[in-house]
Amino acid sequence: MKVHVADHPLIAHKLTVLRDEKTDSPTFRHLVEELVTLLSYEATREVKVEPKQIKTPVSPMTGVAMSKPTPVVVPILRAGLGMLEGMVKLMPNSEIGFLGMVRDEVTLQASTYANRLPKDLKGRQCFILDPMLATGGTLIAAIQYLLDLGATDIIAICIISSPEGIKAVGDAFPNTNVHLVTGAVDEKLNEHGYIVPGLGDAGDRLYGVV
Repeated sequence: MKVHVADHPLIAHKLTVLRDEKTDSPTFRHLVEELVTLLSYEATREVKVEPKQIKTPVSPMTGVAMSKPTPVVVPILRAGLGMLEGMVKLMPNSEIGFLGMVRDEVTLQASTYANRLPKDLKGRQCFILDPMLATGGTLIAAIQYLLDLGATDIIAICIISSPEGIKAVGDAFPNTNVHLVTGAVDEKLNEHGYIVPGLGDAGDRLYGVV
């Protein structure tokens, strides 16, 4: 698995504010949107394009346009939903799919409770949005779900990742075209499966405790 850590001072600055326990939910949501847009620039470096003939006010030229079929963006509910706006600002013509996944807090295993995806993902670039790559269970389950639908080009965008999660995903998919773009790789997981220093529960901080 190819891993890209977006080492940029603006990302580091926004991550610091995001991590702060004093940051309120409205500010947290706004920062997540900004961070995802920055990370998306890195994640879409290899987005598929094709030549397109246009005429400028001065002369004809050959530019590029996004290839068909368009990419599919898949936020993992519920926390991934807070990342969606930042991504579609960059790729407004992409198709949106949804995966509802929940992690058992005892076993740390992820299960799918809802999905809204195209039935056939052959030839589609897929971008998975999930704020935290902790144990890797949720992302592994999501990637496998997309692979089962025929996807062969999957890019995961995570704001913060753990070394354990990165290793788990890499070990699960050693021979597939899976990439990870993340804003930071933190120190470790604690005994409860939370990233340290992390930022707490991303879903709760985005939307409040339900």
